[in-house]
Amino acid sequence: MNYTKSRYAVMNTKEKQYVIGVDLGGTNTVFGIVSHDGDIVAEASIKTRSFPTAEQFVDAGVECLTPLIDKVGGISCIEAMGIGAPNGNIHTGCIELAPNLPWKGIVPLAQMFSDRLGVDVSITNDANAAALGELIYGAARGMKDVVVITLGTGVGGGVITGGQLLYGHDGMAGELGHVTMVRGEGGRLCGCGRRGCLETYCSATGVARTARELLSTTDRPSLLRDKSPELIEALDVSIAASKGDELALDVFRFTGDILGQACADFAAFSSPEAFIFFGGLAKAGDLLMQPIKESYDRNVMPVYRGKARFLISELMDRNAAVLGASAVGRRM
Repeated sequence: MNYTKSRYAVMNTKEKQYVIGVDLGGTNTVFGIVSHDGDIVAEASIKTRSFPTAEQFVDAGVECLTPLIDKVGGISCIEAMGIGAPNGNIHTGCIELAPNLPWKGIVPLAQMFSDRLGVDVSITNDANAAALGELIYGAARGMKDVVVITLGTGVGGGVITGGQLLYGHDGMAGELGHVTMVRGEGGRLCGCGRRGCLETYCSATGVARTARELLSTTDRPSLLRDKSPELIEALDVSIAASKGDELALDVFRFTGDILGQACADFAAFSSPEAFIFFGGLAKAGDLLMQPIKESYDRNVMPVYRGKARFLISELMDRNAAVLGASAVGRRM
């Protein structure tokens, strides 16, 4: 009898010790098994755009997750699953009209994964997940009012006010990447169907587009001319800028100027303690951050000037979006 009780106690300590966190991006989807103390103990990824239907994506996701779940002792050890996805709605459990994903319309992704895995699943905007990760584990620890801006395939925003994520009445608040920066026909066409959205200029794809436009409209020398224009990516621009390439530096000045203007507007409605930048483009460091801060100071209302800090995510090597998504799952 004593042996049985002891064995049962050991089993109980092992059960429900992990949450699945999913960072569903326009290019890649990362699955992580996260412990209660915030360690990602197992991780794998798939290419989001390799699956033309949501059903195929879920099939591939479950296949990807199975060995990770087995590694931590099976599904009985999983408390819940949280997903951070473009246009993810925490209220409905659906991805709704996401412009940068291959599946259109309303996709009940939380229910689809829950049916396959047998655990509760919650979904929220990918930038909200990153913001929650920063709040709990990263650069926003101890803060109550923060704007997290994700710079990836698109541009996302997570707004924390009073220590809580801002969801809005319909779960879709915080779509900062779709504020209009250039109005009218002169604005770049966005995947959302509108023109001049922030993400058309300040995402990784926007940076590459700016570089191609400068290369095609001037004869200025640049290291970027060593590559076919259609193959240029934001990383190429960052590498060239780090070597002092003036055209590449101008791309970052242009990008930072627009981001700084946007942050000046964001300050007017949430007055954050900090703006935190997350994603591959943020790894450019001062190449991007310096023009952002200079533009912000030029454009922000005087009452807000000098109050907000501009920080780079502390979790990019730990995957803030996975950690944040796992926290969303745990808070269900």
